[in-house]
Amino acid sequence: MVKFPVLIMFISNILFAQKVAFETLFKDQISIRALQIYDGKVWYAGTDSKFGYVSLRDTADKKQISLSEDNLQFRTLAQDAGHFYAINIESPARFFQIDKHDMSHRVIYTDAAKTAFYDALHFVDHTYAFAFSDPDADGNLRLATYNYHDKNTWTTDNTAFNNVKLKKGEAAFAASNTNIASHGKWLWIATGGAASRIIRINLVNEKVEIFNTPFVQGSSSQGMYSIDFYDSKFGIAVGGDYTKQTENINNIATTHDGGKTWQIQASGKNGGYKTCVKFRPGSKGREILAVGDQNIEFSNDSGKTWTTVSVEKGLYICEWIDRNTVVLAGKNRIVKMRLI
Repeated sequence: MVKFPVLIMFISNILFAQKVAFETLFKDQISIRALQIYDGKVWYAGTDSKFGYVSLRDTADKKQISLSEDNLQFRTLAQDAGHFYAINIESPARFFQIDKHDMSHRVIYTDAAKTAFYDALHFVDHTYAFAFSDPDADGNLRLATYNYHDKNTWTTDNTAFNNVKLKKGEAAFAASNTNIASHGKWLWIATGGAASRIIRINLVNEKVEIFNTPFVQGSSSQGMYSIDFYDSKFGIAVGGDYTKQTENINNIATTHDGGKTWQIQASGKNGGYKTCVKFRPGSKGREILAVGDQNIEFSNDSGKTWTTVSVEKGLYICEWIDRNTVVLAGKNRIVKMRLI
């Protein structure tokens, strides 16, 4: 018998004259900051070396394994046609490859650099991927690349990227695996800390550009935490200061020229610190969801104004399943939010 998730919360906020409801898909002692959707299931990687899935249709259909006997923390997860990939934070950083069919797994690359701390992992397509770490000991961008056609391996030996200098105190946040994005020939990486800037890589000629932003920055806890691009021109960034989560000045910005320039939106008029932002499918870039530790917000005017649709706490990441369904995860749970 199929067991349907139990409705745990109903919220009366209006969202285009629609209400939102939450269903619990999964509970455990775990912090989840990275997830993927595949084969009707939510796949996750988290603390205590845990990796697993839960079905969107039947919450009794779930499985969890340990990727390592060591107590590793995973804040990255991505996929290609046949595998998932996850990298633990802190050195040595182990790059795990997990088979989609039987969940068998192995370490296919290890970055033993003392400064290795991988913030995000992203597949441009099923054959090409990027993962970036906090800077190396010389303050350079540390970027790992994967090319299926080049011996199916990861490497940090990238002459095109190894000499990209970051500012002192500039790094990134392993908050939701979403401070990296791609569209067409472009890949974007959002930094934070002493400086919060956009690194843009041309995937055709591997040219690297870095653009300043007006985002809140200057301390190790400030900056962009998440970005999303609707197309090659229009994108959005959210973040703030995780030590002062109610502060909402210069913590949302949009770009209309592929990341070269950014315009602050809703400064002082939003719900504060956010860790994940996603465009709603089929909305032509007008409708956007953003989630943080303290609430969930929605914009229907391309990020200019925001409405709090939930005060659910402890959620760090979101992913649209379809136009009316979102999966969110964070502290000890995975939930599904529906627009009724």
